[in-house]
Amino acid sequence: MAVDGYRISETGSGSSQEVKDKKTYSVHEIAQILQISRSKAYELCRQPDFKVVRLGRTIRISKASFDDWLNNLL
Repeated sequence: MAVDGYRISETGSGSSQEVKDKKTYSVHEIAQILQISRSKAYELCRQPDFKVVRLGRTIRISKASFDDWLNNLL
């Protein structure tokens, strides 16, 4: 799977869902897109600009809020 030119592997999933169809990113995907460490990605998730959904220990970041945040930086 590719996000804005970055290749993201889907571990444990046989799905080839396109990124444009996704509503959320995982912390791992955020780290790969931004080419940062996983711990730094978790720090970003604590920012109020990110709409985060927690399902038990799983964290998902709203694709729309992440894309808006990234576009405002550029």
